[in-house]
Amino acid sequence: MNPWLHWWTDQASILQQPTFPRLLLALLLGAIIGAERQWRQRAAGMRTNTLVCFGAAAFVDLGSTIGGANTTNVIAYVISGVGFLGAGAIMKDGGNIRGLNTAATLWCSAAVGACAGAGEMLDALFVTVLLCGINLAFRPASRFIDRRSLARVNRPVMYRLAAVCPANHEQEVRGLVLRALAERPLLLQELRSEEVGDGEEVVVQASFESSERNKELIEKLAQQLRNGTEVSAVEWAETSLESE
Repeated sequence: MNPWLHWWTDQASILQQPTFPRLLLALLLGAIIGAERQWRQRAAGMRTNTLVCFGAAAFVDLGSTIGGANTTNVIAYVISGVGFLGAGAIMKDGGNIRGLNTAATLWCSAAVGACAGAGEMLDALFVTVLLCGINLAFRPASRFIDRRSLARVNRPVMYRLAAVCPANHEQEVRGLVLRALAERPLLLQELRSEEVGDGEEVVVQASFESSERNKELIEKLAQQLRNGTEVSAVEWAETSLESE
């Protein structure tokens, strides 16, 4: 046996260490999970999921190597640590909540890594297959259920409206938007302004909630704003209350 293979440990050669196949499997499975997230252009893509899976496996393997019976404590700390990481992926944008599915996927990636790090190779593979199946197959199923439920139950709908106007008429347009919303059964969630171009124009953006989907009502609101002499352009769009 080549003596260089024993520099890591005196008990077994590097090629006989269980750490390496465990970490390599975790890296591969994390990349597979992340590839699906990357394909869907999510915030946590291939690299993030691979690092989470690989890191969880490394910690659990280290705990089982030097800690023995304390491996369960290491797993518990990994779970809580990934929980903080997942919380960073969740964002609230007005009435929208984004990143819940991304955070849950990171959490499951850590579970895959923990299985691999503990030497449960088949469990790691099984969890990976189920995780990819959930993200791929359940997405169209959940959208189908949403469409059916929306057809039967009136749910609040979020809208976002943007009005472009000269910067020196910003306050007038903001007042016009507020009055137009007050005249209708709409609940304002957010009103803000952003400069565009060289600062000579601003975009007044309003996010508001309607008790039901009513495109005609929103279009009349937009047309009322277009009739204002200070407004040069108005656009509106429907947004979801919750997004992955």
